[in-house]
Amino acid sequence: MIVSPCVALSNLRRWTVIALLFSSSFINYLDRATLSVALPMISAELRLGPMQKGLLLWSFFASYALMQLPVGWLADRWNLRWLYAGMFAVWCLSCGLMGFAGSFAVLVALRLVLGLGESIFLPGGTRIVSLAFKPEERGLPSGLLDSGTRAGLALGAPLLAWLILRFGWRVMFPIVGFTALVWIIPWVLVYPSGLNRAAPSSLKSGEATPIPRARWVTFNRDLLGLCLGFFCFGYYWYLLVTWLPDYLMEVRHLPVLKAGFYAALPYLVFGATAPLGGWIADRLVALGWDETKTRKGLVSAAFLTGLLLIPAAHVESATHAILLVTGASLVGLATGNLLVILQACAPPEEVGTWTGVQNFAGNLGGVSALVTGFLLSRTGSYTPAFALAALVLVTGLLSYWFIVGDLPDAHDMAMPHLSRPRRPGPT
Repeated sequence: MIVSPCVALSNLRRWTVIALLFSSSFINYLDRATLSVALPMISAELRLGPMQKGLLLWSFFASYALMQLPVGWLADRWNLRWLYAGMFAVWCLSCGLMGFAGSFAVLVALRLVLGLGESIFLPGGTRIVSLAFKPEERGLPSGLLDSGTRAGLALGAPLLAWLILRFGWRVMFPIVGFTALVWIIPWVLVYPSGLNRAAPSSLKSGEATPIPRARWVTFNRDLLGLCLGFFCFGYYWYLLVTWLPDYLMEVRHLPVLKAGFYAALPYLVFGATAPLGGWIADRLVALGWDETKTRKGLVSAAFLTGLLLIPAAHVESATHAILLVTGASLVGLATGNLLVILQACAPPEEVGTWTGVQNFAGNLGGVSALVTGFLLSRTGSYTPAFALAALVLVTGLLSYWFIVGDLPDAHDMAMPHLSRPRRPGPT
């Protein structure tokens, strides 16, 4: 009998790895958010218009999305201790160097390098979770892995705003980028050398040898549905990541420090609900609830809260707008389950590759940064951009329910992946 390989690690070791991945994702989005928070000051100094600001914000996603496929493939095959550490160093250095940029072109180039380095985060992290945890245990660690990104924005937005006020945007970048390099030391020391693949000696008693590695990637209906749904999720999320601080400063007329503080609230809710949604699904499945209905149902409820973004653009009160955007961030309840759904659908030896393909599609959703800049330049209002993002998000539910098939139960995961029966989902 063939199973998904799961390395025998102590609870302390595997949760320490998750803690490091959480802190890595925190730094990932902290570095990513530097530009969003500093954008009004940068645009004033370099005299950037809405389209240039949109292009600068979008440039990160160009390299980040394109790198997802090769990095996902590498995550399934290379030693993640060194691959992750090397790419982590690349993204920290590129972030720090942005403080020395003297032109729009240099900023775009450094954002492209930042996207290249940060591309390891989700394919590498999801691959590690799939190796260190059993299928029925992956909701919480997957949610924690993803919640670090939101925590990076929630705590980072006010921190970055304070650093800009205290030292200026040019000093803020090297402080944030270069000091984060310290993370590499505990990562190299703690990461288990045998975690990339489960050798027969490292498997728990009674488990079978791992499946041989595929040459590239298995394309099927599930992967198509995952990509379409994650694109819709990415479109919505990246609107909040890239434009929310600018919206609070330019439209709601909040000063930079106050805007950074209030932008943190939606990010905090997004981050806190990511592991919560995964944990709730894990508990319900453990109680005997249907795996497919439970995880897809939580994703549906979470996505529907995104509709609160539409009235947020219409209310006159800045306080009411912030509360509605914060409520719209309950979409975070979906994130851990989205990663578990992928791990359930993907061949075990291709989890990193599938994550890369899915995240490529999700980061194509980063085009929302560019589309928002275009709509803002044409209409002078955030209302069309907010409404479009919410509707795109809800449309993604069609993919998860009608294209992605049923998920296997824990018992089914003991069967060969490619031979397990697949049903097309509810009809």
